Amino acid sequence: MEDISKLEKYLPIGTVVMLKGGFKRILITGFCCFGADKKKIYDYSGCLYPEGIISSDKSLLFNHDQIIQVYHLGLINDDEKRFKERL
Repeated sequence: MEDISKLEKYLPIGTVVMLKGGFKRILITGFCCFGADKKKIYDYSGCLYPEGIISSDKSLLFNHDQIIQVYHLGLINDDEKRFKERL
């Protein structure tokens, strides 16, 4: 388990986290997603872990400051590093 305070803002896809007040782990599946009102942008989208994406029309949206624990860090390679530079 990683200490979230020592990690970069945008964690890689595939990272498994726990959110404040949460009771299920979340798998990060995307970045910079609009909420239903199309006015607010969230840092991440995700799905329940280990269940995965159960429905294509439902995604969990959350911000970096809601993460309290990192259980697994997703793949970090050159592609991911270049993507985060542009993000």
